[in-house]
Amino acid sequence: MLTAAAPVWHFWIAVALTIPGVLLILATVLGYLLKVVAPKYPRQR
Repeated sequence: MLTAAAPVWHFWIAVALTIPGVLLILATVLGYLLKVVAPKYPRQR
C-alpha cells in the first residue's frame, strides 16, 4: 500500500480561475459605468 501523498496541484487551478474572474467582473462594471452612466452626466467645462 502506497502512503506517499501526491503534491497538491489543483490549488493553482483555483488561482488561474479566480484572477480572470475578478478581472472580468471589474471590466464589466467599468464598461457599464463608461457606456451607460457616463453619457447621462456629460462633463461640464
